Amino acid sequence: MVLVVMISVIAFMSFGFKNEIPVADTKNEHTVNDSVASVKAFMQVYKVLTSSRCMNCHPSGDVPLQGDDSHLHSMLPRRGKEGKGVFAMKCSNCHQPENVPGLHTPPGNPDWHLPPANMKMVFQGKTPAQLAKQLVNPKTNGNKTLQQLIEHADDGLVKAGWDPGEGRTPPPMSHAAFKKAWITWIEKGAYAPKGK
Repeated sequence: MVLVVMISVIAFMSFGFKNEIPVADTKNEHTVNDSVASVKAFMQVYKVLTSSRCMNCHPSGDVPLQGDDSHLHSMLPRRGKEGKGVFAMKCSNCHQPENVPGLHTPPGNPDWHLPPANMKMVFQGKTPAQLAKQLVNPKTNGNKTLQQLIEHADDGLVKAGWDPGEGRTPPPMSHAAFKKAWITWIEKGAYAPKGK
């Protein structure tokens, strides 16, 4: 009888805490799993990723968003296979290697693009749990390892979000604070917050 009760309790605990496990294997000599610290850090990351500076290039559809209110891009460009537009309407037609001077003019970067069609990396409409799981899954994150995810925080296009051009609100925290939260989330176990 005691054994049956113990097995039931263990099964209940396993089911009850199903989201309290890492969403990726992050074990290495520097990792100390800590679900509380990991989830807390991810919630800071989530605020940045769902801000207009990130979400505008990670929409649920194939038309990018624009503005602080994340409305459909007024020129209605399409993602295209490579994420750089279609036919004569390429992202680089308007988005130059650097920001164009002036209020609300196109922001720039030498590699301006959306994620490619075969790996859309949608942030728009994702819950914290959904986004955390998507980010650490190589099948949905651009085939990145956890180390590559850490390095991705310093990608030039990612960092361009903190230099959005005149008239645009930057992400809700500095790039340094974002990077610290990003690395903490991953190195503490890449836990997904509870929820769907």
